[in-house]
Amino acid sequence: MDFLLNPNIAYLFLLGAVLLAMMSLATPGTGFFEIGALFCTAFAGYAIYNLSINGWALLVLALSMIPYTYAIQKPKRELFFGLAILLLVGGSVFIFPSTNSQPAVNPVVATMATILVSGFLWISVRKYIEAAHKRPSHDLEGLVGKVGEARTKVHYDGSVYVSGELWSAKSNSTIPSGSQVRVVRREGFVLVVEKLT
Repeated sequence: MDFLLNPNIAYLFLLGAVLLAMMSLATPGTGFFEIGALFCTAFAGYAIYNLSINGWALLVLALSMIPYTYAIQKPKRELFFGLAILLLVGGSVFIFPSTNSQPAVNPVVATMATILVSGFLWISVRKYIEAAHKRPSHDLEGLVGKVGEARTKVHYDGSVYVSGELWSAKSNSTIPSGSQVRVVRREGFVLVVEKLT
């Protein structure tokens, strides 16, 4: 475990922990990002416990979550997202103190890791925000009045093919399979249909 006491390795684990924590906030419930963040946090925590750290840099790291959380709630908040990335990078690079004015983390390692993490966060989280707030392309109300075909016998339940998709359906009367149907209304994702005469 002595390799974890190298500030460069500890920095990478710390950066990984924050990156995975941010990704788990953006895509909750997957489990993958949460588990990865837990392991990276444990390794980074071991290094932080055994190495001295700059308290102000740790505070800057924690503060990066505020603009990040605000940015992922709605689109068009790139300024706050950029601020979160800057705070993340600044806090993580200077987390370990050094004797001279240079950070303890190798500038080449810090630059490469910063570019990769910032680029990944910028692209992936912006795409997630756009997808999460995009209006559904399928207008469910637009199905009312459409004509389709019963793929099974339809009464209390059944399947109909309408607008290029297979839908669950029901009807007030029995409709044989293969009959032309019209959508009268919908109840959630179930279409209520009638037989075309």
